[in-house]
Amino acid sequence: MLLHHSSWPEIEAYLEKSKGIVIPIGSTEQHGPTGLIGTDAICPEAIAARAGEQAGFLVGPTFNVGIAQHHLGFPGTLTLRPSTMIAAIHDWVSSLARHGFERIYFFNGHGGNAAAIEAAFAEIYADQSLANAASNRGPVKCKRANWWDFKPVMDFCQKRYGAAHGVHATPSEIAVTWFLHPHAVKEAELTPKVAPWGRYTDAESYRAAFPDGRIGSDPSLADPRDGEKIIALSAEALIEDFRKFEAE
Repeated sequence: MLLHHSSWPEIEAYLEKSKGIVIPIGSTEQHGPTGLIGTDAICPEAIAARAGEQAGFLVGPTFNVGIAQHHLGFPGTLTLRPSTMIAAIHDWVSSLARHGFERIYFFNGHGGNAAAIEAAFAEIYADQSLANAASNRGPVKCKRANWWDFKPVMDFCQKRYGAAHGVHATPSEIAVTWFLHPHAVKEAELTPKVAPWGRYTDAESYRAAFPDGRIGSDPSLADPRDGEKIIALSAEALIEDFRKFEAE
């Protein structure tokens, strides 16, 4: 069930049986020479939609621009400042809480978002702790989970890609986008085959350390058939994890 495809009476009826919602959250940033710029939003959005359809829970609109300043050396990347993202998440959660949602599960597709998401949760919990006794706001709880961190997904990627999986422009995330959008399959000469690892700070240092945008990965290993399997594994794990969170 997608919030954007629902009417307000349908959401009102949903809240009679559940106070939980899943929010896909990602980024708009370069993913190497063969990956889609929208990869980090496309992956959690598709997995959440699959899980929501199977299990009947509500999936909100995708928060699709995140913390990506270090990718700004590559055309097409968009970013928010951490303070902007924290404020936006706070407002999203406050809006949902106003309607009676109490379990808000952020399903993340970009590791660089993690600190800002957790900081936003801290602001939300501070609001609750500092609220006066007359507040009629419910006991909102928030959770973040990364789609690739579920054990079945991690096990599959380790077995399939090994050390060439890397951490950015990975074959797993590119496989997911290629399965969803077959027209987007691209080829490029990758030199070296497996990208280097290293440290970075701002956009200039990132581009200098990783000239084609990859970190530790060989996305030529991506196969759309893997993408189909990864979506299924992650969706199944998401359903289980969300149901536990919803019941807390």
